[in-house]
Amino acid sequence: MRIAQVAPLYESVPPKMYGGTERVVSWLTEELVRLGHEVTLFASGDSLTTAQLVPACPQSLRMNTSSIDHLAHHVNLVESVCAEKQNFDLIHFHIDYLHFPCSRREQLSQVSTLHGRLDIPDLVPVYRRFSDMPVISISDAQRTPLPWINWQGTVHHGLPADMFRPYLEPGKYLAFLGRTSPEKGLEQAIEIAKRANMPLRIAAKVDRADADYYESKIKPLLNHPLIEFLGEIGFAEKNEFLGNAAALLFPIDWPEPFGIVMIEAMACGVPVIAFSRGSVPEIIEDGVSGFIVKDVDDAVRAVQQLENFDRYTCRSRFDELFTAQRMTQDYLDIYDRILKGEPSSLALTDGDLSWMKLVSHSSTT
Repeated sequence: MRIAQVAPLYESVPPKMYGGTERVVSWLTEELVRLGHEVTLFASGDSLTTAQLVPACPQSLRMNTSSIDHLAHHVNLVESVCAEKQNFDLIHFHIDYLHFPCSRREQLSQVSTLHGRLDIPDLVPVYRRFSDMPVISISDAQRTPLPWINWQGTVHHGLPADMFRPYLEPGKYLAFLGRTSPEKGLEQAIEIAKRANMPLRIAAKVDRADADYYESKIKPLLNHPLIEFLGEIGFAEKNEFLGNAAALLFPIDWPEPFGIVMIEAMACGVPVIAFSRGSVPEIIEDGVSGFIVKDVDDAVRAVQQLENFDRYTCRSRFDELFTAQRMTQDYLDIYDRILKGEPSSLALTDGDLSWMKLVSHSSTT
């Protein structure tokens, strides 16, 4: 199959440091190539891939300090993809709705994985206008705000089985890995660690958008003997950082669409202690790959159960459910169905669609 993968340009594929969507695109692209498909990757010029790379800009936009208007590069990206449509059996977009006008106009054979949160009122008008565009969710929970759009299925993320080595001995500290934005729950993670009297190591990225929050809310909490702030770490450090942890804390305060760090921890054999929001109940099996908790008190009690946690079984669940091989096959099944013109099992009847659009319209007026 001749497949185009279209990545965002904010990070390289794979990212040098933090970056979820671009990392997933890399895992999918490399597995498709391994299976013998003819794959073209549209991404930043500093990306590394065994597919044919079409650079849409010389360098990832986050690393290019002279780049001011990131949207301009993405508009150019979409036009470049559309200009080559005859070279592909199917185009797989990972850039949300930016390509929708071009895809409809050019009648592209395409599908989009939506990687972000969908509970934002601003999104409703554009998805209502383009409700025919075929889209894929990364968790069932992600679909909740927009159940009436053209869902083709859910594909949970997966990463290469040999990417992380499992650490089967109990760890000595709690870990937090992610961004320092309020919804990621770093304040709660620090409180959990202090109340459990257990060290917390924080590997976190501070975006410019989160700088004020970090300075005003997080930085004052770091002056404590149990808390160690490492800053942003790259892939090379991640296996050791997660593997030596007793647990990963994931006390999110938002409808997380997926949460790659959860399956990275699972691959290391490390339990995840997570608040029950968004995708968490789909990813974590309570008592097997971690503990699903409702609040800080519950999380502290979960920390006290870590001594008897079975890390081998945790890793086994990862191998069963969250490998790149499984993810890629799920995507291939959807590609095949789209190319054959077969409807999704998630397709709604005309009556369902009319009713849900009416409800959605009423809720935003």
